[in-house]
Amino acid sequence: MSRFNSPPRYWYDEGPVPGAARALAAAYGAAADARRRLYARGLLRSSHPGVPVIVVGNLTAGGAGKTPLTVALAERLRDEGWTPGVASRGYGRVDMERSHWVEAASDAALVGDEPLLIARQTRVPVRVDRDRAAAARALAQAGCNLVICDDGLQHYRLRRDIEIEVIDGRRRYGNGRLLPAGPLREPPERGAQCAFRVLNLPSQATGAECGFGEWPMRLHAERAVPIAGGRPQTLESLAGRRVHAVAGIGDPERFFSMLRGFGIGVVPHAFADHHAYEPQDFAFGSPLPVLMTEKDAVKIPPARSGGFPVERCFSVPVRAALPEAFWVALVERLRAAAAAPGAPAA
Repeated sequence: MSRFNSPPRYWYDEGPVPGAARALAAAYGAAADARRRLYARGLLRSSHPGVPVIVVGNLTAGGAGKTPLTVALAERLRDEGWTPGVASRGYGRVDMERSHWVEAASDAALVGDEPLLIARQTRVPVRVDRDRAAAARALAQAGCNLVICDDGLQHYRLRRDIEIEVIDGRRRYGNGRLLPAGPLREPPERGAQCAFRVLNLPSQATGAECGFGEWPMRLHAERAVPIAGGRPQTLESLAGRRVHAVAGIGDPERFFSMLRGFGIGVVPHAFADHHAYEPQDFAFGSPLPVLMTEKDAVKIPPARSGGFPVERCFSVPVRAALPEAFWVALVERLRAAAAAPGAPAA
């Protein structure tokens, strides 16, 4: 079963790009460039919350690993003595006009799956608002001395001190073209303006894939955690067994490949990014265990009612690991930003 709307093949595979897509990409690029210039010249207004702002984003449409990095940033910088908060648009929530504080018990439909995941993992303040600048101000007023913006590279209304670009290490920039002729929201050279560029490596990668100025990031998974409660299982213990694997993320194949790396027999079920699950989505026809990403699992009620087969459902947490040198460089840059938040980056 699959409800995954895969991108056009020519985005990531060699092949002809339709002429209409090329024409639309040219118009899109001109509009995006004009918008950037208007913000750079101050003709469109941006605002800063008065505390350092780190923006985590990517140039491509779809997921690249921003949320695991945002979680790692919040946890590590809290350990470094900061009081971080996370600002997010909360993509996919039912009422985008309303802003919310996100709690561990919040409804994913109201606050978004990624903000809820971040709130549960980090326990730092999380604010969702379609205006990320307003979310950042609310976090600063609530006592946060650092704002981390999840997926806001193109949200220029929020003035930032540090930008981190996350790159999909398997697909990178695809054919290098702008939407809709390719996967890019902005041209590749935009990444050179970011203070840090993080390459989200595939599970089988060695690290040699990193280009100049790119920091390697690996997503580590070890356990399958029962959604209904109970003792977690190691992924190694599932080697040789068949499971239903559910992924409603930007690149479902990344999750399936990770499970196969543990010797697990994967029956893949790919859904659209931010898919709102219904019980019928799990009518797979066989009572195998169901393994899903954490982002998907936060949308499944843990109670053994409502039609979901929660007694067979497991969440697979991942944690981002980056070199210690990355953290040293980031903290140094952050301390400089704290001395003059909102000042132009050096």
